[in-house]
Amino acid sequence: MNVALINPRWRFDGSIYFGCREEHLPLELGYARALLERAGHRVLMLDGWLSQMDDAAMAEAVADFGADMTVVTTAPTYLFWRCTQPELTVPRSFLDALDGRGGTTVAVGPHPSVTPAATLRKLGADIAVRGECEEPVAMLADGLDPRRLPSVATLDDDGDLRIGEARHAGRFVDLPALGWPDAWIARHRHHHHRFDAEPASPGAEVEASRGCPYACTFCAKIDFRDGYRRRDKALLFEEIDRLIAQGVGYVYLIDEILLPDKALLEGLAERPVAFGIQTRIDLWKPAMIELLGRAGCVSVEAGVESLTVEGRAELNKRCRMETDELTRLLVEARRHIPFVQANLIGTSWDRPEVVAEWRDAVRAEGVWANDPVPMYPYPSSPDYRRLFGEPDEHAWERAHAHYLAEVERFSEIQDARPRPLADLETACAAE
Repeated sequence: MNVALINPRWRFDGSIYFGCREEHLPLELGYARALLERAGHRVLMLDGWLSQMDDAAMAEAVADFGADMTVVTTAPTYLFWRCTQPELTVPRSFLDALDGRGGTTVAVGPHPSVTPAATLRKLGADIAVRGECEEPVAMLADGLDPRRLPSVATLDDDGDLRIGEARHAGRFVDLPALGWPDAWIARHRHHHHRFDAEPASPGAEVEASRGCPYACTFCAKIDFRDGYRRRDKALLFEEIDRLIAQGVGYVYLIDEILLPDKALLEGLAERPVAFGIQTRIDLWKPAMIELLGRAGCVSVEAGVESLTVEGRAELNKRCRMETDELTRLLVEARRHIPFVQANLIGTSWDRPEVVAEWRDAVRAEGVWANDPVPMYPYPSSPDYRRLFGEPDEHAWERAHAHYLAEVERFSEIQDARPRPLADLETACAAE
């Protein structure tokens, strides 16, 4: 089968999107390509930014390729599935340009994982994959009837939803080491979440583990990438070594949470590459923090979220440390790592004057702390379930309306008030 894998050229005008807007490697499509090619399928993989193509050019390439199946992701790479844009404007724009010339169309990502019927209708796609997508995509290419896949949803001729009973979670640990076109790597000048130096070489993203053993209320991961798994080290280092050979000098580990892993850090310490991570500082002891810095870590994004025991409990952080202990560990990390960020979320327990005083104190020690961010109740988060119950096909509209109604002061990265979802998705309403 000829299979096209598409990461559209993303744009976020008017969106609430919190994630980085630079180029990033589409890891989910990379894994899918490796599994497809292993099974003997022909694959065309395109990324709007890294392939330097707009919707029309990608659609023409897919048509020329003679795709029997076209897979399009609804969020900009696995790194941002948990903080995706609510609107489906961009993938719909690509599918409109494709205009039926790509065979069976398959939507993968956070939207089909939690709201499959709405995703199918908004995109006009044939199939929605719920959960982690690499293995289901390969199964579909092998000719397996979608109705036999428990992680797949389809719409019948009457518009009724046929949906499997489970979302897919792969083994992950033995996914192949990825390889990327030299041209993509050469164009990938962005070093995600790096602030200690200007990029002097290409950057890349790598996945060392998947999922998280915690269940913080704000984290959108219930419907995808939930259970915690560590990748086979030999495969991981094979992938990193390929990137280094292509000139990459910095990798960002996209793991939901990088847990302390001595073997991983010792392996990275042997390689000429810097890296960045996201983690919880309360999981690290001083000796492991020192090893983290010695291994080449130059950027740590550490979830603190609240400065009060009550606030952290409200967020279900399961944190056993007091704020003073967390602060000491952040300062210790800054002794070994050039950039350390403490993430804060807006809660009713954190008084603005206390937050301001604490931010000034840690910044004086070289630790950057953001202004507390108002959280969007993503349909795949416990927060959404607490507010509205299990998500239905109007979950994104409901979450978006709630956010716009409740939040007066948006995050530091938003220049203007986000627009209503219906305004953003005008094209998705077209028949």
